Amino acid sequence: MNPIWSNIFRQKPEKDSVAYFLGTIPAFSELKGRDLRYLETMVHVRHYSAGELVFAEGDVGSGMYAIRAGRVRIHRHLPDGGEEELALLEAGDFFGESTLTSPSSRSATAVAIDNCELVGLFRADLMEIVQKHPMIASKVLLGLTRTLSERLQTAALEIYRLKGVEGSETPLPTAAQDKE
Repeated sequence: MNPIWSNIFRQKPEKDSVAYFLGTIPAFSELKGRDLRYLETMVHVRHYSAGELVFAEGDVGSGMYAIRAGRVRIHRHLPDGGEEELALLEAGDFFGESTLTSPSSRSATAVAIDNCELVGLFRADLMEIVQKHPMIASKVLLGLTRTLSERLQTAALEIYRLKGVEGSETPLPTAAQDKE
């Protein structure tokens, strides 16, 4: 068989699809099947080289990124000119979601450590989903709200721990634990 025609009718395995990947991200965990395939049409796959800037602290943020491949370093600049690493993220992690629904400046810088494939969802895309598919939008927004709440609870516990408040070692339940 001519190699040009050999794969024309074969589809990618589902696990290789962007829709499948999106379903593994906690913010989109309420979406299934058709909803994930629709979301796949709304996101933007971007490739970054090792050392390339994804966004800089102070930039106006407009959306979130999920890491499909590679690693991303999140850091902030210190007044003395140094840097403080806040997180080292890898495939399956996501970041920048706080600017998806509310325009604000980025509070940190994101840099690709390795060659990366990132999947971006931006505010304009979310607003289009709200207009055209409100049920999908409500599931996305519920997932984002749950994720932001969990991150705020974790941050609050860390603040209490740093201040030496008693009982701060007790972790708060996550959304996954609430479902059990």
